[in-house]
Amino acid sequence: MATANPKIVLSRSQDIPFNKLVLSQANVRRVKAGISVEDLAEDIARRTLLQSLSVRPVLNAEGVATGMYEVPAGGRRFRALELLVKQKRMAKTQPVPCVVREGGTPEEDSLAENVQRVALHPLDQFRAFQTLRDSGLGEDEIAARFFVSPSVVKQRLKLASVSPKLLDIYAGDEMTLEQLMAFTVTNDHDRQEQVWEQLARSYNKEPYYIRRQLTEGAIRASDKRAQFVGIEVYEAAGGAVMRDLFQQDDGGWLQDPALLDRLVVEKLTKEAEALRGEGWKWIEVAAEFPYGHTAGLRRLAGETASPTDEEQATHDALRAEYNKLEETYAEVEELPDEVDQRLGEIETALEAFDDRPVIYDPADIARAGAFVSIDGDGDLRIERGYVRPEDEAPAEPDADGDAPEGSEDDGDVQRTVVTIGGNGSSASAETAEEEDGIKPLPDRLVTELTAHRTLALRDALANDPDTAFVAVLHALCLNAFYRYASETCLEIAAKSASFGTQAPGLNDSASAKAIEGRHAQWAGQLPKDASDLWNALIAFDGDSRASLFAHCASLSVNAVHEPWNRNPRRIVHAGRVARAVGLDMVAAGWTPTVDNYLGRVTKARILEAVREAKGEASAQLIDHLKKPDMAKEAERLLAGSGWLPEPLRLPDAETAVDEPATTENLPAFLDDDEGASVDSDPKEPQPPAIAAE
Repeated sequence: MATANPKIVLSRSQDIPFNKLVLSQANVRRVKAGISVEDLAEDIARRTLLQSLSVRPVLNAEGVATGMYEVPAGGRRFRALELLVKQKRMAKTQPVPCVVREGGTPEEDSLAENVQRVALHPLDQFRAFQTLRDSGLGEDEIAARFFVSPSVVKQRLKLASVSPKLLDIYAGDEMTLEQLMAFTVTNDHDRQEQVWEQLARSYNKEPYYIRRQLTEGAIRASDKRAQFVGIEVYEAAGGAVMRDLFQQDDGGWLQDPALLDRLVVEKLTKEAEALRGEGWKWIEVAAEFPYGHTAGLRRLAGETASPTDEEQATHDALRAEYNKLEETYAEVEELPDEVDQRLGEIETALEAFDDRPVIYDPADIARAGAFVSIDGDGDLRIERGYVRPEDEAPAEPDADGDAPEGSEDDGDVQRTVVTIGGNGSSASAETAEEEDGIKPLPDRLVTELTAHRTLALRDALANDPDTAFVAVLHALCLNAFYRYASETCLEIAAKSASFGTQAPGLNDSASAKAIEGRHAQWAGQLPKDASDLWNALIAFDGDSRASLFAHCASLSVNAVHEPWNRNPRRIVHAGRVARAVGLDMVAAGWTPTVDNYLGRVTKARILEAVREAKGEASAQLIDHLKKPDMAKEAERLLAGSGWLPEPLRLPDAETAVDEPATTENLPAFLDDDEGASVDSDPKEPQPPAIAAE
């Protein structure tokens, strides 16, 4: 009588010498995947074989066993063992653990072994790596054992350190691996969980948005304050830095802005203390001074220190070496690395020779001061030799020998006054309205935008002497032949037009740096005594006079929108001058950010900007966000697009003004062609899986 439920009999296991095994052609694996056979061989050599081979007896034509066995399942393990035999690291008669199959077909065995195998969940990989590290293995050792790079090990350990609550969510397939990667930016489990809970009420759950939420309020390591202090100093003071192991993060984010600002003030103050010994009457210290902070102050000329004989000899030797290398490799398309490196070293050394210290008269130093701040690259900026009007030299004594009232007593000992200031930024931005309708831009914002435009227009006009001549001639003719002279943007009185409102980043803009450098260059070529200026100008050639004329004319440009000084004809003329010099605000370095535009306008304006630059589809991606988040995301979308707000666009044609505009209306600007680019979020890397044997 047959048994109702027959007992299952497993295939027998047997140790078979390797030289009795052959690879079966019935193996269904055709596509190579996972780690290489060489890496698998090294793993077997370290740990021995962890999984038996599935084999079948090889029968002859009569169906009799030949003593040989074919391997339909476990081909990669067989190849790895074969490699070890070829390398003479394993004997060819080495017994190999095998499971001997007799029923079914070899193809079925091969397919079943691969189909029934369940890959290890990534989270189990992360936790396994963490267990190995906790047992005392270093990251490099773990990487060597599993044939991955140390950076991959660090990534997996970072993933395993995320909040256990979020790891459980990821294990339950409620969170993607890319989202989990984004949470590794911070080690704060409470903050991680808080952001995840916020995402439940948000339409946007993209990894970049998670990173943005986690780093909100932090300062990028690329910020000039962080570059000035140094990340190592900040961390040594107890500051925490968030880093992203899965994307380029430019050094991470500093989590303690207050600590960073304190370190900035301390370092700047230390630098100011070092200047005390030079004898300056006053020293002002700030992370950033507003553009035009030296206006109204007289700059001491000073004399550049002459190089010593030894320094001059070194300079001449470096110049000779540089010229020789250039001559030797003039016909070579690509310089050898060592030659290219040497040329760079010589250029740096020669530039250092050009940056000679300036020597001032001690009497001038006693009434002058210096500004200590940080430049746009995060380096120390020291501006020496500025005299305030109240510190100018006193008048000559009167006839009876009495000094003028208020003059200083020569017997007094002067002490340098060091003043710690703010960062020179403008007052907090006006709160933008949340209404959806497109309203006129706020006066303050238009003022700031046109301040940037004025600065760029000055720089462009200085590089176009012909237009500068025409512009100044136009202004002079208005004064000479017409009753009213309001139809020019040039203020050609003996002063430089200043800015009443400071736009963010104005002092470190490319235009400001170009103007400052050009002004210093001309100052070095002009005589110290004003009585010698005329003869010096006569001695200049025509091109030099034209360039100097253009520079001086450019300093008088005022194309700033000023609510208290509305002059539409002046703005129209600024557009004509801008068109004549080919002004390009994108090339001048202006790009829309949260601080300089997007955070200052309504949501409708933000969406309009994105729609104009990237299309309706991009605008719909952010139209559901709250305004702060919308502004941040719009900044990312508009980066590199070339989009400009209306006050910064170049007019397409001449603009005529027949009637003065009312005080309620803003000046009209014409649209310019806007660049467009295809936006795509970079794909985030996934940690490669470790293939089983």
